[in-house]
Amino acid sequence: MKIVVLDGYSANPGDLSWSAMEKLGDLKVYPRTSENKVVEYAKDAEIILLNKVKITRDTIDRLPHLKYIGVLATGYNVVDVDYAHERGIIVSNIPAYSTDSVVQMTFAHILNITNQVGHYANEVRDGQWSNSKDFCFWNTPIIELADKTIGIVGLGNIGMHVATIARQFGMDVFAMTSKEAAQLPEGIQKTTLDGLLSISDVLTLHCPLTPNTDKMINAERLARMKRGSILINTGRGQLVDEQAVANALADGHLLGYGADVMGLEPPSKDNPLLKQPHAYFTPHIAWASMEARARLLKIAVENVNAFIAGQPKNVV
Repeated sequence: MKIVVLDGYSANPGDLSWSAMEKLGDLKVYPRTSENKVVEYAKDAEIILLNKVKITRDTIDRLPHLKYIGVLATGYNVVDVDYAHERGIIVSNIPAYSTDSVVQMTFAHILNITNQVGHYANEVRDGQWSNSKDFCFWNTPIIELADKTIGIVGLGNIGMHVATIARQFGMDVFAMTSKEAAQLPEGIQKTTLDGLLSISDVLTLHCPLTPNTDKMINAERLARMKRGSILINTGRGQLVDEQAVANALADGHLLGYGADVMGLEPPSKDNPLLKQPHAYFTPHIAWASMEARARLLKIAVENVNAFIAGQPKNVV
């Protein structure tokens, strides 16, 4: 069985092994694939694996041998899933492989803003501490999380873990979730998005990107947030209106925006958020710890093996 990986570099730049996948078929791994090369690279494949390469209706029609699409990620909006189903093609994803890593990055962004870790690392290198008249030195507020309110948008695996850790910091935890209030663990209170906006010192986004959540954090909703609050996004860049967030940072309504994602990746150099000193970005690496990527490849192998055995799993 011919297996083609269309953009293998992000999941495995060389520090992990494809050997387990090689045992399942004739494997070809491309580090990256441009849009105009997808059909050329995958024309003979029965199985294709991808992360960010778009598989459209037209692409599917031009791949006559295709039987299985494996998305090397949890989100699968890069694939025309409905049309794949029409054609009898199985589509699977990789669920819950990076939960711990994404939660860790979420708090890295929160703490970077509240404790200004990056700022002070640079200040010390620039000699500000060495020139201080006192044993300590600070020139920004340092914020304690205890007794602050965190609002969590989406209470899946990641959101639930964020809630658990937030409680350990002594935070009051509120969430917007489809779960019933009676189903929530002790210490997590259910409310609406409007409710979160009005009470949250930290608002963090952990919901999927859908037509209903696209740019859900817009100028109107930002205006409802507490002045001096913090917005965190380790979900999808399109969950926020980036120009509106830039405006809220510029006028001081938002204290900070910490994000691992942007609406266009890589971002354009003229993205308004890149001009805001209180917008802090990591380049979509919350998922990319070696531990998480190893789990991703392991689950991908299990998915392909299950498909070959006629018992597909993690089907979307």
